[in-house]
Amino acid sequence: MQILFVASEAYPFARVGGLSDVAYALPKALRKLGIDVRVMMPKYSRIPAEYIKDIKYQTSFNVPVGWRNQYCGIETVEFDGIPYYLLDNEYYFKRHDYYGYFDDGERFAYFSRAILESIYHLKDFKPDIIHCNDWHTGIVPVLLKAHYKNSDVHKDIKTVFTIHNLKFQGVFGKEIIGDLLSLGDEYYDENKIKYYDGVSFMKGGIIYSDKVTTVSKTYAEEIKMPYYGEGLHGLLGGIGDKLIGITNGIDYDFYNPKTDKDIYVNYDIEDIEKKSKNKIKLQEELKLEINEKIPMMGLVSRLTGQKGIDLIGAVMDDILMSDVQFVILGTGEKNFEDMFRYYAGRYASKVAAIIGFNDAMAKKIYAASDMFLMPSLFEPCGISQQVAQRYGSLPIVRETGGLKDTVKPYNEYTGIGNGFSFTNYNAHDMLHVIRYAISIYKEKKLWKNIVKQAMSTDNSWDVSAKEYKNLYLGLKTDNIKQENFKIDELDVEKDKKISKILKKKNKKMHNN
Repeated sequence: MQILFVASEAYPFARVGGLSDVAYALPKALRKLGIDVRVMMPKYSRIPAEYIKDIKYQTSFNVPVGWRNQYCGIETVEFDGIPYYLLDNEYYFKRHDYYGYFDDGERFAYFSRAILESIYHLKDFKPDIIHCNDWHTGIVPVLLKAHYKNSDVHKDIKTVFTIHNLKFQGVFGKEIIGDLLSLGDEYYDENKIKYYDGVSFMKGGIIYSDKVTTVSKTYAEEIKMPYYGEGLHGLLGGIGDKLIGITNGIDYDFYNPKTDKDIYVNYDIEDIEKKSKNKIKLQEELKLEINEKIPMMGLVSRLTGQKGIDLIGAVMDDILMSDVQFVILGTGEKNFEDMFRYYAGRYASKVAAIIGFNDAMAKKIYAASDMFLMPSLFEPCGISQQVAQRYGSLPIVRETGGLKDTVKPYNEYTGIGNGFSFTNYNAHDMLHVIRYAISIYKEKKLWKNIVKQAMSTDNSWDVSAKEYKNLYLGLKTDNIKQENFKIDELDVEKDKKISKILKKKNKKMHNN
């Protein structure tokens, strides 16, 4: 079975959000299950040179983008056992940032068409399934069915479309239907890719793919409701079992406190006591009060409304009235960045705000913190809470999407739990749970037991990869069944012809 995993970003070449982690870790896990998965993405000019020093040119061809004929080069490189195809076009991808340009519609219309054209040119690889991810590749299933249905190379290819975040849909003006996608006006229809007065790449992926997945089971149900559905809840509620949720995992090789070279002191579940040494080292580096007994709360996040940062702002002074330290790492909306800078200045011994992003510092925070705050308004899956559990930092989350699926709130009656949670999107509900967690932290034996449960939680890709494998096998089996059905039809027609010949022969013999 051969799978072409297509995405706009993938670690370590291009990293903006959780999609890049999935585009690296899921193919890696699937290859361990014996599936030939290869990743295809744009060759951005920002890719660090160290990762493409061994890149090899394969071939080049032209890609139709409406009336345009655009160059595309295929270059290959391997990272961590995963083959990557990088599609080269400097006009579209030699830019300072990955997204956010006026012509993003054209850029990713090109990328989507280039994916399908490249299949003519791939050596020793013909995908059974193209696995598309988010709006950037959502138009691939549409173009596949519209332009390649008569192609012997493409006709049996199935598509899977994964929604990582429904909020970002890739909506553009209706003129792109003909100008960029070479589709007829009939596609500007509510039952096709029309979305209000525009065209939605995301909607195209949902309607035209063979299977739709989301990155957690709870999120798959949430997006059927108006509050989370971003205007597509009716469509998503109407596609039945075509939509399924498969909760993301994390790469246990990359996130491993026992071997992680980015943290101060390595540790695992057998010697949790060493974890506190990371706290002391981080306190020293960030010039916080040095005291291993003070609970430290971490936040590694985009600083946006979606992440619940407004809840934190509403009760930040109340949080800091408790005996707690707060370390923040992230970038985002200026008002939130300024807010954390203000508190870091006002409470210098208790708050450190690092406005920026750095993988090594993120891991230091996971390793040093006792608690990890994620009060998201919505969270399709979330990776940070799983990483926090892996490093023995207990997540405090709002019960939404993947946060609800992966964090089991501590139950004081059963002693079971791997974190803390609250239900309503309310600052004081969050504050109550934070204070409760701090009170539990003071009971060292009890806290250690919860930490052990968190570190024992299996958030690896093993289970999820098996679910994806079964999904792929189901689609491939459908192809085999259809092929067998065609063969059976031929056999029936053949039997009919033979029967007619025999009847004529018998009738002739009878007459004689």
